[in-house]
Amino acid sequence: METINYPLEVLLFLFGIATVAGFIDTLAGGGGLLTIPALIISGIPPLAALGTNKLQGSMGTATASYMMFKYKRVRWAIVAQPMMCAFAGSLIGTIAVQYIDTSVLIFVIPLVLFGIALYFLLSPNLHEDNRTPVISQQQYQAYVIPAIGGYDGMFGPGTGSFLALAGVSLRGQGIIDATAIAKTLNLATNLASLIVFFLVGQIVWIVGGLMLCGQLIGASIGSRCLVMINPKHLRMLIVVMSVAMLIRYFLA
Repeated sequence: METINYPLEVLLFLFGIATVAGFIDTLAGGGGLLTIPALIISGIPPLAALGTNKLQGSMGTATASYMMFKYKRVRWAIVAQPMMCAFAGSLIGTIAVQYIDTSVLIFVIPLVLFGIALYFLLSPNLHEDNRTPVISQQQYQAYVIPAIGGYDGMFGPGTGSFLALAGVSLRGQGIIDATAIAKTLNLATNLASLIVFFLVGQIVWIVGGLMLCGQLIGASIGSRCLVMINPKHLRMLIVVMSVAMLIRYFLA
């Protein structure tokens, strides 16, 4: 991307948005709901906004993933293969979005967001404890994770919530465990998408670098909160973010 001189107040605004988004995204997903519109209204073209968002978002998920490993909420032996599946799905999705009509997402995404909010709001079984899985780990890695990864590559907002929902509803994970694992999978999808955007030159580096610092701060704070938060409070935060994203789509 061509270098543009952005006013200091715009850069400070984007830094603040990234900090808040990093915190929210670590706990409930949906940080892209804040950062993508902020990038666009700051004068960055839509495709470059998506690429720059992946740069700063990768730092947020990397920080959250590191903290999850540090606090022993996840283990590499468990997430290594799912992360590769998520990476592959996102890589395919990011390449595909260059050639397909994405208008279908206008109809699909609100339905999915509504389903997430309804599930987390009404399900009586979202406890800290793990339960019996609905599908096998092999099926989960072969179909579900790559599909969500593909969605992240094509669009992105809500991916963290989608991954947490899949972990809870399909693999019987406790909501805290599902959210922690979702951070590592989201890191893989972000990195795959970032590689493609880097290769096609759709990243505004000065903006992405500054927002990256904000994401580092927000995700660090959010990760500490995640290991202490009450599962009921986390469930309600996911509901609020899903509804907020749904409203954002209807107002767009």
